[in-house]
Amino acid sequence: MKKILILLGISVFCIQISFGQQLHVLSQREQAVVIDQWLDERIKTILPELMDRAGIDMWVIISREYNEDPVIKTFLPATWHAARRRTMLVLYKAPGSNEVETLAVARYDVGKAFKKAWDPDAQPDQWKRLSDLIVERKPNKIGLNIAKDYGHADGLNVTEYNTLLEYLPKNFHSKITSAQNLAVGWLETRTPSEMATYRHIQAIANHIIAEGLSENVITAGVTTTDDVVWWYRERIKALKLDTWFHPSVDLQRPDPDSQEQLRSFAVKAESQVIMPGDILHMDFGITYMRLNTDTQQLAYVLKPGEDDVPQYLKDAMKVGNRLQDILTSQFVEGRTGNQILRESRKIMESEGIRGSIYSHPLGTHGHAAGPTIGMWDNQGDTEGAGDYPLYPNTVYAIELNAVVFVKEWNKDVRIMLEEGASFDGEKVTYLNGRLVEFMTIPRKSDFLKN
Repeated sequence: MKKILILLGISVFCIQISFGQQLHVLSQREQAVVIDQWLDERIKTILPELMDRAGIDMWVIISREYNEDPVIKTFLPATWHAARRRTMLVLYKAPGSNEVETLAVARYDVGKAFKKAWDPDAQPDQWKRLSDLIVERKPNKIGLNIAKDYGHADGLNVTEYNTLLEYLPKNFHSKITSAQNLAVGWLETRTPSEMATYRHIQAIANHIIAEGLSENVITAGVTTTDDVVWWYRERIKALKLDTWFHPSVDLQRPDPDSQEQLRSFAVKAESQVIMPGDILHMDFGITYMRLNTDTQQLAYVLKPGEDDVPQYLKDAMKVGNRLQDILTSQFVEGRTGNQILRESRKIMESEGIRGSIYSHPLGTHGHAAGPTIGMWDNQGDTEGAGDYPLYPNTVYAIELNAVVFVKEWNKDVRIMLEEGASFDGEKVTYLNGRLVEFMTIPRKSDFLKN
């Protein structure tokens, strides 16, 4: 732990963000050290409890090169970009033990965490060796990544499954069970080290967003929304970061004939020239240290003579923030995503707030494993993923929109917000704050007056 904290304090590469601020990004070599330390920490500190919680004492993960199980990637060392040939991992927690034995049925160690447990010269058949290891340990429950509700936990393909059954003695077949809840728990649970760094990752994302929604990038009357989208893509690459989805930038404007607020999320907005008086909305996420962000924020393009956002838009933002507060107030450990959505909608409807809630977990995937809390096209129960309960030490994208009628525009305005936040079992904390007022283009300057 101490080594991780020391390493995070240094860097050979530094992001120069607009407005004179700097944020550190670790070099590739430094990242590899931390990722491997995190993996060791995760296996030792959270995996034993998760296996007990799921009632699984052996977890078998099998994957072939370039047809990876989503889970196996989270067990690979930082220098591995994929499984090699056929990679088999066995994780076993013996009765009464507080530790998990980690074995690789492979020709070589899989990083430092998994020692090779197969000698091809002594036993040429890899599948036979896997079967022998299982039989020797006599597990009560053998978890396989076969899952109905989560693609993240459904990575075992039919070839691997059928071959395992061919080799495994028939009296062990009844011990096989879905590892869905174990896989989801592994993917969603963050250690203190990861959680501390997540705040930093979100800060990096927020600063890139702010730079893109500024006069550094946007010239009203010239710049298009697609120009800003591709600026984000180029900026991410220039900063040696990755993204897990193509960003989007769209706008709403005061013209009553312009109906952008009614656009379905299934339809990509057309590129438009950004003009004074427009509301800009962006959706953006970065990947760093194998963790992902997902953020939506808003900016307002000042009209000639304006030095601040109109009060009616500030009031609309407050409705969006209130809906965030309603949602996060319903985060109670053990509640399912469907229950959180249901209780949140009761309150928002009692307060006369129109809108939708469609929040999701964040972590090693952008749309990560864990409780689904509504979907943009379904404000009722989500079967399966919506029935999964809320656990502590998890991270979420608090994603929603509030629809507010603005009489000055003579139409509805949709306040679309998404912010990364952690849940510690008692309360929700935004990783790097949340947007409570529109950014302005250009930025307000205290020393310049009309």
